[in-house]
Amino acid sequence: MSVISTLKNQPAILAAFKTIESHRDENNRDMIELTEIPAPPFGEDTRGKRVAEMFREAGLANVKIDEVGNVIGMRPGRSGAKTIALGAHIDTVFPIETDVTVRREGDTYIAPGIGDNTRGIVVLLSLIKALEAHNIQTEHDLMFVGNIGEEGLGDLRGIKHLYRDGAPKIDSFIAVDGGRDDRLVYSGVGSFRYRVTFKGPGGHSWGDFGDANPHHALGRATTLFADRAAKVSSEGPRTSFSLGRIGGGTSINSIPFESWMEVDMRSVSVEKLDEMDAVFQQAMIDGLAAENAARTRGDEITVDIKKVGDRPVANGDASSPLVQQALAAIGSFGLDPQLRSSSTDANTPIAKGLPAITISRGGKSAGAHSFEETWTDTDSHIAIQIALLITLAQAEYAGP
Repeated sequence: MSVISTLKNQPAILAAFKTIESHRDENNRDMIELTEIPAPPFGEDTRGKRVAEMFREAGLANVKIDEVGNVIGMRPGRSGAKTIALGAHIDTVFPIETDVTVRREGDTYIAPGIGDNTRGIVVLLSLIKALEAHNIQTEHDLMFVGNIGEEGLGDLRGIKHLYRDGAPKIDSFIAVDGGRDDRLVYSGVGSFRYRVTFKGPGGHSWGDFGDANPHHALGRATTLFADRAAKVSSEGPRTSFSLGRIGGGTSINSIPFESWMEVDMRSVSVEKLDEMDAVFQQAMIDGLAAENAARTRGDEITVDIKKVGDRPVANGDASSPLVQQALAAIGSFGLDPQLRSSSTDANTPIAKGLPAITISRGGKSAGAHSFEETWTDTDSHIAIQIALLITLAQAEYAGP
């Protein structure tokens, strides 16, 4: 009998499953409360403090907020020989001024960030409460983490801090951040992110006509990049590119003094990501040169290319014990587990050759990163039960 099958037959775990099912209303209340606390990247403090309180209320010991803002709570094991970490990011993609009031339509909840990833924190809370309710013991220590900096320009800074040189060892990492219950992320999509700023003296649209225009340079550069990048992404391992944000200028009748944009490039291949990066860098230089060559007066403008994000490509091992146990746990609920690559907090440990996966937060999510993001409470207990099995397999169940 497999480890997962053995665990599913333990009386204490069967009782914990029922307790998790009973958490439905409480979980949804927690989800609403946390969703309505804004938590943009670099602005997670208020939500982080509430998550820390909830961790304590759920029964964790030694809850703290670390140097960068990660919320960490421990549940000691009998030997403490290893540390198994479960994490869910507390930040969302939305700026601080976003209206995050939750609306409800039947079993569907609507608000920015409600699924991605407020629901992930709720999964951790429900799991902790079930362990405590039935005094379920583990051989190894459990670390529960509400980590910061997963979204936008956060650049995985919370998880990177946990895996910094000299940090306490984490033997396995289980991230909760995904939709379908059958989805198991075991490899990481890498990404480069840049903020590009074209700069010049600016001026009057009529009186200084003929000067190089930073907006025009940006337009030339992005056109070159889009054309060249499409060729890179059209063949070989999956690779993507996107201009996500753009801005600059002072008025409609002014030549802007700066024009900026933020660009995201992703791939499952180190080589393809590097190829896309080279195309991007050259397009920025060529676009600048074309605008400077087209000017009829004034000085040349310049460009500043700043890397603001670097998520490593992470090639996971499908045969590892963690992945195999997760596959078995998902399959034990009659689901057909699907191995996937994605860009999640698991990227960092996987890229270091360390055991890590990302599992579902349960329910049905839709419209992630949109103002009309939804989460529907459909069999939401299953994801938490799956998380419990994986956790106890990794931390070695030691009885009630």
